[in-house]
Amino acid sequence: MLTISKKLFIPLLLVVLIVGFAGGLFFERFNGVESNPVKILLNKDLGQPDYVDFSLFWDNWNSLHNKYVDQEKLDTKKLLYGAIQGMVNSVGDPYTVFFEPPESKKFQEEISGSFGGIGIEIGKRNGALTVIAPIKDTPAFKAGLQAGDKILRIDSKSTTDLSIEEAVNLIRGKKGTPVVLTISSNGSDTRDVEIVRDTIKIPTVEWRIIESGQNKIAYLQIFTFNQNVDSEVQKAAQEILKSEANKLIVDLRNNPGGLLDSAINIAGWFLDKDQIVTVEAFRDGSRNEFKSSGNGSLKVYPTIILINNGSASASEILAGALHDNRKIRLVGEKTFGKGSVQELEKFKDGSSLKVTVAKWLTPNGISISDTGIEPDTKVELPKEKIDKEEFEFELGKEGKDPQLDKALELLE
Repeated sequence: MLTISKKLFIPLLLVVLIVGFAGGLFFERFNGVESNPVKILLNKDLGQPDYVDFSLFWDNWNSLHNKYVDQEKLDTKKLLYGAIQGMVNSVGDPYTVFFEPPESKKFQEEISGSFGGIGIEIGKRNGALTVIAPIKDTPAFKAGLQAGDKILRIDSKSTTDLSIEEAVNLIRGKKGTPVVLTISSNGSDTRDVEIVRDTIKIPTVEWRIIESGQNKIAYLQIFTFNQNVDSEVQKAAQEILKSEANKLIVDLRNNPGGLLDSAINIAGWFLDKDQIVTVEAFRDGSRNEFKSSGNGSLKVYPTIILINNGSASASEILAGALHDNRKIRLVGEKTFGKGSVQELEKFKDGSSLKVTVAKWLTPNGISISDTGIEPDTKVELPKEKIDKEEFEFELGKEGKDPQLDKALELLE
């Protein structure tokens, strides 16, 4: 979940104020021997936290400006942004990110829905750039990328030190142009995959009846939690309730998440009113509970939920809510573990800070971001055989999808 906040953090401001983005400042000359003394900027009004000694920062700042041989190469704004980047990166959280003005503008366009590319969601796992989920029927999906694949290089550029946002900017580009990703699956040999960029259209919901023995099972796939998913799930649920279905499978595999409100609304089809869907836990120990407002219309069906390591964020919230409240069985693989809350703080120069402010917990208090969600019945896909084309895998196709087949078996 991403919210816009007007809160200002003093440590960040102390660095930002170097170039005078706020009032109440004055200059004091540096007492050195150089003929062109460097100005030191102090923050008269706000001061600094009494537990932080910024003298080391200023000592380095002044040494650079007074001693560095190529003075013409010192760009004040680059030094400023570099200092902020270093501070933010030292936190070690891939979802807490500082954006310089151009990157900030791009990011805000993305969260407003303006994006294109190859159709994958990416994140960091154990420090490695990782495919969270390929989106159905996109170039990445058709090229065979799978959840859990490691992206080692993008057009020959190593991803080792790239942030998620930097990697996204490299992958995206003009429609019709190629990008080459160097991929490693399950620690196996690397391979180069060329993918042609395209405009990405994300499917939302699909459902159909699967006949299995004496059962007619409604198979509901939710691909993302976007602005359209509530109405699409409502339409599907109403059709399922009118159908001959007597059991239900909800497939959240390769669903990278999206809007919290959508996850809560969809949970309402399975839960009673006021049952807890998720808990937002903050640094000070305070918590917000988000509860179902639905009528539990789909409770009448024995249900199984399919998950994998491409299930993230809102997918994990929904799976955790139905599992903890109704003991609905989870089948597949452990989820990705993206269960944190970010706020976006925008600054006067056009830069912004996306900062993690809370974690999502399941109703039973399990931290999604710390552990992910484990399936009750673990079914791993034969990924090596799939890569070598020794196994014909098709997501959501009976007989070609071992996880779906297991769910059908358990519902017999």
